[in-house]
Amino acid sequence: MAYFYLGTAITGELVGTNLLKAAAGFTRFWPSFGAVMAYGLCLFFLSLAMKQVDLNVVYAIWAGIGIVIMTLLSLFLWHEPLNLASVLGLALVVTGVVILNLYGPAH
Repeated sequence: MAYFYLGTAITGELVGTNLLKAAAGFTRFWPSFGAVMAYGLCLFFLSLAMKQVDLNVVYAIWAGIGIVIMTLLSLFLWHEPLNLASVLGLALVVTGVVILNLYGPAH
């Protein structure tokens, strides 16, 4: 169940971040309101995941998966550029998350 909570937290972060972009510096009410609500749900479900999984693992997965998916969303949804340094950085993040899950303190 913890990983379901973590997935929900990641989804909330992704929705919140995209709504934050659409809110244009909190100048648009509904995207701003949605961003605050999505981040609230994100933090709630992140806290539930942390009851069952170590903080370092939860945070690494949350941040790592969030960064990778957000990069793809920013590329396709917001048409933002992606360069080689970004791709290499993302590969390092993913590698770190995998290593932490395979050999971290819980193992």
